[in-house]
Amino acid sequence: MPWTEIILRAENGNRIYEVMSASDGSFLLDHVTHGYYKAIAHKPGYANLPSIAIALQPGQRVMQDLGIGAPTPTDGIATASTPSNVPRNFFRRFFKAYADDWKGSASSGPSPPFRGTPSPVNGPPFPFSDWPYGGSVVISKPWTQSAPLMQALWSGPHGEGWKRSGVQIYGWANVGFNVSSSNKPGYANLPAAYAEKPNTIQPDQEVVYVERQPDTVQTDHFDWGFRVALLYGLDYRFTTAKGVFSEQLLKHNREYGFDPVMVYTDLYFPHIAQGMNIRIGRYISLPDIEAQLAPNNYTYSHSLTYTYDCYTQSGINSTTRFSDHWLFQAGISAGCEAVPWTRPDSKPTFNTCLNYSWKEGGDNLYLCANSVNDGRYAYNNLAAYYLTWYHKINASWHTATESWYQYERKVPNVLNTAAASLLETNANGAVCATTTQLTCFAPEWAIVNYVERQFGKHDYLSIRNEYMDDIRGQRTGFKTKYSEHLVGWGHWIGTTVLLRPELRFERSYTVPAYDNGTKKNQFMLAGDVVYFF
Repeated sequence: MPWTEIILRAENGNRIYEVMSASDGSFLLDHVTHGYYKAIAHKPGYANLPSIAIALQPGQRVMQDLGIGAPTPTDGIATASTPSNVPRNFFRRFFKAYADDWKGSASSGPSPPFRGTPSPVNGPPFPFSDWPYGGSVVISKPWTQSAPLMQALWSGPHGEGWKRSGVQIYGWANVGFNVSSSNKPGYANLPAAYAEKPNTIQPDQEVVYVERQPDTVQTDHFDWGFRVALLYGLDYRFTTAKGVFSEQLLKHNREYGFDPVMVYTDLYFPHIAQGMNIRIGRYISLPDIEAQLAPNNYTYSHSLTYTYDCYTQSGINSTTRFSDHWLFQAGISAGCEAVPWTRPDSKPTFNTCLNYSWKEGGDNLYLCANSVNDGRYAYNNLAAYYLTWYHKINASWHTATESWYQYERKVPNVLNTAAASLLETNANGAVCATTTQLTCFAPEWAIVNYVERQFGKHDYLSIRNEYMDDIRGQRTGFKTKYSEHLVGWGHWIGTTVLLRPELRFERSYTVPAYDNGTKKNQFMLAGDVVYFF
C-alpha cells in the first residue's frame, strides 16, 4: 500500500530503520547492517499485522512483502462522531496539556524509530539524550518535541494541518535569582555568568521558537527544516552579534534586549553517506557542553569555560554521518559574533570537527577547530580549538569534560595609552608583558568537568569543577588564573517546569576579579525556573 511506514527493528533493540513506501507501495531500506530483525508495516487508520522475522547476512539483499490489517474506525483520533474528552476551547486544551503533564497522565505512544545506537542518557531529566554536537540536528534520531502549545493546536480543529506541516511553535520563560558574597552595583558577579547582577531576581531569557526539523531517521528522500529563535532578556548581553540589533548593547548598553539568536534553514540529503545535513544562517557555535539557551544546560549559571568562548556564527555548515562511530563537519562563517556585513570585524572563518563514538555510543570524543582565520583582534574574533569527551559510567552516572585553547593576535595593550584608540566597544584589550608594546598576542586556555547523577525520572545532581588561565586578561578583563566549583540540582515538574538551584564558589588567584575587581573569592547561592509552553 502507498505511503505506509516500514519499520525494521533489530532483535536486540539497538537499531531501528524506517522508510515510507512509495506511491506504488514499494520500499527500499539501505545501509542496513547484518543481523536479526523484525519488520512491520504501519499506516494510520489500519490495524498492524504481526511482525515478520528477517535474518540478514553480510552482503545479502532481501526481498520481503509486508501487509497491513483491516481499516480501523478512528485510529485513536477524535472525530465529530467519536466521543472525546478534548475541550473545544483553545485555552482549555492548553491548560489541560499542563494538567495532564503534571499528573503524569499525558498520552504517550511507542518509542519512535531511530537509526544507529540508542541514546546514552535520558532527556529529561538531562538537557539532552544524545551527546551534543552543534551546527545540525542529531542525524538518525527523531524529533520528539511536544510542548503544551502544540498539543493544544494539534488537538484543535486545524490539528491535522499543523501535524502535516511539521512546524512547531514553542518556547519558555526563564527567571533566575542569586544571593552573592559580591555586593557592588552593576554586574559585580562577573566574570560569573549568566547570574552576573548580584543579589537580584532577573528575567534572564524569554524565548520563542518557530521550527521545523527534517526527518533524518528515514533514508529515502530529501527533507528540510528551519528555526527562528527569538530571545529577550538579560542574556542578550552575551548572545549579541555585531550587526544584528547590536546597538542595544554596543551603543546604548541596555540592561535587557532582544536578539534573534538563531535564524537558519536545514537541508537533509539522506543518500550522502548515512545522511548529510547542511545548515545555512545564524546558528549556535558548534562545540561546547553548554549552550546559550537555558534548557540546553545542566545548570543555571555557566562555567567560565563556556562564558568566554564563541557563541554564535553566521554561515554554512555541513554535518555528515558516516557510521555509528564517525561524524564529520566542515563549514565557513563570518566569524564569532559577526555577520557578513560587519566589515572589518567579519572575515572568512573556517571550521571543521570530527566526532567519534564507541561502546555503543557510551563514549564520545568531539574534536573541533571552531574558528580558523588570521585571529587578528576584532569583535570577538577568536581562533579556538576544542576537545570534548563524554563518558557514560552506568545507567545513572555520566561525565562530560571539555577543554579549549583560544587566542587573538595584535590585541591592543591596556597598559599603553597610545593603544586606547585601537580598542573596540565590548572587546577587551590585553595586559601585555610591557607598557611599551602597542599590541600583543593574547592566548587563554580552560578545562571544565561535569559529573552527573540521575535520580529517577525527574531529578539529577550536577557537580562542576573547572580551571581557566586568562593569560593576558583579554577574555575576562583580568590577567589571572581561575577555578570554579559548583553543586547543582535539577528537578522537573512533569516535562514542562524545570527548577535548578545551585551553590557555586570561585576564585581568581593572581588579582581580584570579582565584585568589580575588589575580591578574589566569590560565593553564590543561585537558581532558576524554566517554564515551557
